[in-house]
Amino acid sequence: MRRTNSRTPAEFLEFGNRQVSVPKTETRAERVTQPPESSRAVLAIVLFGSPGSGKGTQAKLLSASLSIPQISTGDMLRAHVRQGNAVGTAVESKLKAGILVKDDVVNSLVAERLGQPDTARGFILDGYPRTVAQAETLCGLLKSRGTQELVIHLVVDYNVIIARLTGRRQCPVCGTLYNLNSRAPKVPGVCDLEGAPLMVREDDRESVIRERLDAYQRQTCPILDYFRQKGEQIHDVDASHDQPEAVFRKIVGLIRER
Repeated sequence: MRRTNSRTPAEFLEFGNRQVSVPKTETRAERVTQPPESSRAVLAIVLFGSPGSGKGTQAKLLSASLSIPQISTGDMLRAHVRQGNAVGTAVESKLKAGILVKDDVVNSLVAERLGQPDTARGFILDGYPRTVAQAETLCGLLKSRGTQELVIHLVVDYNVIIARLTGRRQCPVCGTLYNLNSRAPKVPGVCDLEGAPLMVREDDRESVIRERLDAYQRQTCPILDYFRQKGEQIHDVDASHDQPEAVFRKIVGLIRER
């Protein structure tokens, strides 16, 4: 992903071979991220959705538009695997099998990440929490920071998810995601930005995808009930057929309504 046309009223982000327009006029979204300290709490956007729902893409778009960091537990865990450290060694086999990593490991990574200075004005959580225990930990972290959450649930049809993920390819250098069915690279098998050969992630194999979806239904969906029981409004956003920029505009609308 890279920014172009920075002097125009809209900022454009490149995803694969397409440009996605991100509103960068005086945006009310900016007022969300830069409010008077006395009038509005720091915002945590919590993105929910099954694997293949587009959480990662939406998190990147929101991060660029609002100038707050995207925090992806999946990305953090994969980075530890690449580094070959103790955390990476402990979680590598679980990631390959599509099994959820233990709550205490993930909670520790998130708590450490939220302690970094760039989260002071807000942040986007992509793929966390994934269990009720993680949700309880998150609520404690947010309360201690005085941070207000906005919970977004991306809703996608099961068969659409299978088609999306089995056709997904990723650049190992820049992390750009492509899809053979909907967002293919200009040159088959090669990243448009880096020229590197694209790869199939271990967790994008069909058998793993089905296990991941089963795990989502068993363990992650009850989190929505947990938030509802706490009185938190869940904002369902249909993401089955719209292009990423259309889904993004729906989410920005919800932010502006706060």
